[in-house]
Amino acid sequence: MSETAKSRAAELSHLRSGDFAAGDPIPLPLTMASIFHTPGVETGVDQYGRYDNPTWRAVEHVLGHLEDAQCVSFPSGMGAISSVFFALLKSGDRVLLPADGYHATRAMAERFLKPFGITCDSRPTPTFLDGGFEGYSLVFVETPSNPRLDICDISAIAKAVREQGGILVVDNTTMTPFGQRPLDFGADIVVSADTKAVNGHSDVLFGHVASRNPDIIAKVTDWRAMAGGIPGPFEAWLVHRGLETLEVRFDRMCSSAETIAQRLKDHRAVRGLRFPGLNGDPSHNLARVQMERFGFLISFELASADKAEDFINNCQLIEAATSFGGVHTSAERRSKRGDAVPPGFVRLSIGCEPVEELWKAIETSLDRISG
Repeated sequence: MSETAKSRAAELSHLRSGDFAAGDPIPLPLTMASIFHTPGVETGVDQYGRYDNPTWRAVEHVLGHLEDAQCVSFPSGMGAISSVFFALLKSGDRVLLPADGYHATRAMAERFLKPFGITCDSRPTPTFLDGGFEGYSLVFVETPSNPRLDICDISAIAKAVREQGGILVVDNTTMTPFGQRPLDFGADIVVSADTKAVNGHSDVLFGHVASRNPDIIAKVTDWRAMAGGIPGPFEAWLVHRGLETLEVRFDRMCSSAETIAQRLKDHRAVRGLRFPGLNGDPSHNLARVQMERFGFLISFELASADKAEDFINNCQLIEAATSFGGVHTSAERRSKRGDAVPPGFVRLSIGCEPVEELWKAIETSLDRISG
């Protein structure tokens, strides 16, 4: 992690301290209110809970500190993504999506954008630059992609999209702002499902949109208020608490993932191993340029669906669950969720367990299915 990232981490827990008065609580208070005291005609104050909330603002302030951008919070990652689509697109626009990214993004485009007269195309992440971006109003990438962990060149895509007058959106869910900051590489918008590593405790749904373009932020904020896609104050409070330990958790998860990926490479049961931090991985050279860390996700294939289910369900320190980024190591056979991957494909999300104990449990389960 760079010195700049470490500085952001050091400052994160003290962002509120400059506004403290004697007797103020140091932890963030939870504001559970739908209405606020507004005598007369008031401006510049909270009035109604669909428009703003002090707890949201605190979370958005921390996220903005990490992204170096304005942020707008949402009740889920898909809420953040849909806000970008519906706030910025109109009938007749063309959108380009990753063919191998999170399946719900493509499903939403098919079911809800196309009926409004928006053309939706897709390309694989590894060859996303091929074909150019002429005619696309909005280009959406996810890097590393979920679940295959392919990477695309954000800077090159941003330059090419900008030359054609389009907007580049990057889904940064798999990396968090500590692992990668797409806005630094020229992206116009970042979206993230903070449900995952940002919160980190698998107990809340949340998301955010970040941009350094005030017009984009204004449109997304207006859409949130009018559509009512707002986060709850308690959910925002939980995410704020999670953010205070994100750097510590992310550092351990990434370090453990590097160790475990190196060991998986040599196990006889494992094939098709993907982890951006491995020498020889197709994404490794690019990952070294645009990522602060290599992440906590690993993907690989086992011999069959049954072998994969056996490995996941009978590993002592793996939780069989969808999603990723929590303190508990979890895994899922992604073909059962509709991803275009082999039946034995496993997405492994490394948690915060001590790495040697975690590896021992993983190795034991792999040895059993390959014996």
